[in-house]
Amino acid sequence: MDARDTDAMTVGRMQIGEAAERVGLSIRTIRHYEDAGLVIPSARSEGGFRLYTEPDLDRLRVIKRMKPLGFTLEEMRDLLTILDALSTAEGEDRAALQDRLAMFHTAAQNRVEALREQLATAEGFAQQIQDHIHQHG
Repeated sequence: MDARDTDAMTVGRMQIGEAAERVGLSIRTIRHYEDAGLVIPSARSEGGFRLYTEPDLDRLRVIKRMKPLGFTLEEMRDLLTILDALSTAEGEDRAALQDRLAMFHTAAQNRVEALREQLATAEGFAQQIQDHIHQHG
């Protein structure tokens, strides 16, 4: 295989460092998600380097958005499985997947609301400290 063949094999694919930079995750985190079976690189280079595609990055972006909401690795895996299956499902199978997806949507909304409440409490506390600074300054 010459250099042109290798170049053709890697077109549209990127190594883990570029994938990490583009998604905003550390290389270590991406490796952890691979170990957990959430994102498997689409290919490996001749030298054994992980190669990622845009769909792989999309999976990483989903995971990145779920993490701050406190979803577990198992929940992440479940959602990714649902999203994968939706692309080919039909009829009753599709309806069941849509129902499961709706449950994730509800859970995400509930977790966002809980975070808003925590943020409001934190902002109130910060304001209280600021008031004390002005009062005693």
